[in-house]
Parts: sequence; C-alpha cells; structure tokens
Amino acid sequence: MGDWFEAEQRAERAQKLCESQRWAEALTEIDAALAVNPDQSNWQAQRGFVLEELGRWIEAAESYRASLEVESGDREVMLALSSVLLRLERFTEALTILDEVSRLFPDCEPAYCQRIQAYTELGRHDRAEEMFYLAQQINADCPHCFYAIGVSLAARGRREKAIFCWKRVLELEPDYYGVNLRIAEAYRAVRDFEQAKEYLRREVRGDPGNTELLFDLAELTLESGQASSAAAKFAQIIELDPGHYESHYALGTVWLEMGQPAQAVESFQTVVRLASNDPGLPRFHKHYGQALLALGKFRDARRRLRRATEEDPADPAVAMLLADCLLAEDKPATASDWFRRVLALDANNAVAHHKLGMCQFKQGRHEPGLMHCLKAVELKPDYMAAMHNAIVAQLHLARWKDARAMLRRAIAIDPSYAPVREVGKRMWRYRARHYARRITGLIGGRSRRSA
Repeated sequence: MGDWFEAEQRAERAQKLCESQRWAEALTEIDAALAVNPDQSNWQAQRGFVLEELGRWIEAAESYRASLEVESGDREVMLALSSVLLRLERFTEALTILDEVSRLFPDCEPAYCQRIQAYTELGRHDRAEEMFYLAQQINADCPHCFYAIGVSLAARGRREKAIFCWKRVLELEPDYYGVNLRIAEAYRAVRDFEQAKEYLRREVRGDPGNTELLFDLAELTLESGQASSAAAKFAQIIELDPGHYESHYALGTVWLEMGQPAQAVESFQTVVRLASNDPGLPRFHKHYGQALLALGKFRDARRRLRRATEEDPADPAVAMLLADCLLAEDKPATASDWFRRVLALDANNAVAHHKLGMCQFKQGRHEPGLMHCLKAVELKPDYMAAMHNAIVAQLHLARWKDARAMLRRAIAIDPSYAPVREVGKRMWRYRARHYARRITGLIGGRSRRSA
C-alpha cells in the first residue's frame, strides 16, 4: 500500500513540475510512478506530454499508445497521438487514428483539422479540401484549419488563395506562429518583394533573436535588388552570432556583386576559418575563385575554380571563370580547352567565342581566331571588342576589304569606341608593313636565285 501511495505522490509531483516546465525532472517522477503502476492511463498520457516537450516524439507516441491500451477511446489522447504521428511524418497511421476519432466523436473539429495536414502531406489535396469544408461546418473560425488549407493551396501553386487563408489566420489569431513567414514566402514566390519583406519583418519582430529569420530577410532584401541594405542585414546577423558562417559567405557574395573583391575575399577567408576549407556551401569555391581572380591572385583563383568545376562540371559560368583565369596567366592553349568546354555546354556564348579567338591569336592562329570573333559578332551584333579583334585579324590576313567593311560597321554602332577608332587610324600601317614584307620577300628570293 505504501508503494501505491508513493506512486500517487510522485505523479502529483510530476504534475507540479510540468506546471514549472521542469520537463526532465517531471519525466523522472512520472517514470517512478509508472514503475509501480503501469496501468494508469492518465499517467501514461502525462508521460507522452512530457516527452513531447522534450522533443522525444517516438517515445511520446509509445506512451500515448500505452495510455489508449488501458483506456481506449480517450479523445484527447487520440488527438495527441495523431499530432505526434504527424510530426513523425507517419501520415497514414495518423489518418487511421483520426478516422476513429471522427467515428466516435462526429463533431470533433480538430480531427478534421489534422486530416487537412495529413492529406496535404500525402498530396491528396482534394481530400484536404473536403476535410476543410467539413471542419467549417463545425467551427468556421478555426485558425489551424485556415493555416493547413493554405499550405495545401500553396503546394498547388494557388498562392493568392493561400495568402487569403493565411491572412484570415492572422485575423483570428494575430500571434499565430509561422503564418507571417508563410505569407512572406508566398509573396516572394510571385516576386512581390515589398509585401514579402513586410510580412517577414512581422515574423522577425515576434522573434528578434532568430538568426535564421534574419537571414531569410537579408536574402529577400538581396533578391529585391537592394545589395547594400542586404549587406547591412548580414552584418547584423554576424554581430548577433559571429560564428554564423552562412552570413559571412552571403556577405562575401554581396561584396563581390558590388565590385569589392577584397572585402569579398576577407569574408570568404572567415568562412574557411569557421567552417574548414570545404564548408559545403553551394558555389562557395566559384565565388571565392571569382573574387581572387578579380584581385589578380591567379594561382589561388585557379585552385578554387578547379574545385568549382569538379563540383559543378555542367555549369558554363564556372568553366568560363577558369578559362579567364588561365588566359590571364598567359596560358592560351589550356585556356582554349576550357573555352571549348564552355561552348560545348553553351554553343551560343558570344563571349566564349570571342575569348577563344583571342587564345588563337596569342598562338599565332589568325584564321581560326578570326572565325571565332566573327561568330561572336554574329551572335551579338554590337559586340565591339569582338569587332575590334576581327578587324585586327583581317588586317593580319591582308583582307583589306573585309577589314574596312567591319570598321565602318563598328563605327556606325559606336563611334566613340576608342580601340576601333585607333585601329582605323593605323590601318594604312598594316597595309604598308604587309607590302614591305612582300617586297623584302621578293628581293630575298631573287638574291637567293642569283646566288
């Protein structure tokens, strides 16, 4: 009898500890009570509740099931169990429980509400809508139902209706957790950045120390084209959490976009220090290599960009950066291979054609170099640099008529483009040198025959 009395006391103590949110201590007490009398359904249910608060979902489900084995048909325990099963993504099991709740308690609106979520997760949106309208007949003002059906609508791309439902949630329960974030994401998906930022700011105001929310807001600000404002927000996150290397990386990409590669490299170096040499961030090596390339640190840039091409071999932009690096290092043969790789991925890349032409010129191959420059101009008719190099190649190949035609075309497009105007002024020199070489060659040939 003494053991039973002590078990009752420990169960009561567990209840008081729950009221103080001392979950671990409460679990110790309720476990001690159940060790004496495991057939107390309310104690098993209480144990499930405590385990939920501790984030131990699988054990919580087991405790709720144990409670129902002792006393089946307890509506609140059944709903608690189905809720945990939803968290565990065991949607079919949850639906089985919820169907039983509705059979026993036809007017239980939360059972319909939870089934909206379950059917949404299973992709059965028609059933989700059916559950929503059944729930509305019982309680037309349930914020949970509006939230859940909004998720279903958004999953089907019906974002305007989803936003309407989520705004209805805010009317019913202004502090409903996560709904402002949902609305922001929906507006972001349709590129209404101002509305997206407004609702995301509301979510941040409710949880100002949440760095992930702040990070989302900073990314959204960057996406809306406000790079300097985004940089300030990433810097704010770093102040709150200096070890948040994702923000250091994002700040580095902003510096790079703003044409400040030195600051970008500094941010990327911090990422390496915080998250090891390979932080696993998408396109990290590409951006790091791009910043190093802009600073003329070709060897380090090449090493990073080679890593980037290994990680994303099908990205022509990465291959282009590595090719640019090799060209800057005066390695035209190797650079040519990479520009060809770019063209294998993107045959109509005018810049790659032009730069491959430059590589050919550096190797003394004017004919193939000219062909690539002409292709670049064909793809991009106002590509002045390619036109300039095409004119120079035509002059080297003594194609005077073609060079003059290209010169006239270039001047018509942009008469202020200095390199083209300069080559136009020097055109007669190319021709004079060409004839001088021919005459020298003829004289040399006659001298050799005479000898």
